[in-house]
Amino acid sequence: MFRIPTITKNLLIINGIAFLASLVLEKKGIFLTDICGLHFFMADNFSLFQLITYQFLHSTNNFMHILSNMFGLWMFGCVIENVWGPKKFLFYYIVCGIGAGLCQELAQYGTYVYENLPYYEYVSVNGIQMTTATYLNTWTTVGASGAVYGVILAFGMTFPNERLFIIPFPFPIKAKWFVMGYVAIEFFSALGSSGDGIAHTAHLGGMLFGFLMIRYWNKHPNSSFDRSRGQQFFENLKRSFEQRQSTRQQSNPHMHAERGGSKESDMEYNARKRQNQEEIDAILDKIRKSGYDSLTKEEKQKLFDASRQ
Repeated sequence: MFRIPTITKNLLIINGIAFLASLVLEKKGIFLTDICGLHFFMADNFSLFQLITYQFLHSTNNFMHILSNMFGLWMFGCVIENVWGPKKFLFYYIVCGIGAGLCQELAQYGTYVYENLPYYEYVSVNGIQMTTATYLNTWTTVGASGAVYGVILAFGMTFPNERLFIIPFPFPIKAKWFVMGYVAIEFFSALGSSGDGIAHTAHLGGMLFGFLMIRYWNKHPNSSFDRSRGQQFFENLKRSFEQRQSTRQQSNPHMHAERGGSKESDMEYNARKRQNQEEIDAILDKIRKSGYDSLTKEEKQKLFDASRQ
């Protein structure tokens, strides 16, 4: 837990605390979703601050709701935060969540108009009659899904060719296809209006706002977003090899004088070292472009041996 980047770790903790608080307070008849969940903007219980607070609440009746969201945040958030830095990542995460909420509000307004609710004082829901005002207050959205989907999109756009193993598929899937598959599923689920209690429009909204932000940052490098920063992990890995070799050489500058009982000149040693470094660089470039699993057995062994030197 201590190796998770700061913002990702704190987001996980806050979501966990909010979930436990919801469980405890519900036993006392207090429902945080009534206060901090995102209500329809024409409902009496709506407040602007809910566009922020709803992102940290989850359904207490479905543990998989928070579990799946936190797994996605941990899996992809750690990478993106390390690439972008904590401030940019937090800004992106919150804006994606707000964007998801706004899109959900827009979808609810469409339902409001389509069902002619402005013209009814009472409505019947599952055989229960209630005022329209009460009914509108039941339109409540909670969950970090919109923001997390934005983070998943960021991973796919930053590492499009990175290969992922997704259950139940027995083969790796490139991140860009993984993200596009998610978009397609959510899009058709939203069109189907399946009534499954899942805010598919919010998921799409989080990805839409994320896409727009990333496109803007791509076109405006001065905003401190640089697509090449997405490759820093592999560049840092390369530098770590170089620094490790340099440190060992400085600690024992004559360590190359004898190898296996035979003499080796400085020129021969430097040529061999340069060749080894070129091979390691080529392997790291291959990982950057196609992922670790694209390496041959010999390349993996060479990378492992170099890391121990």
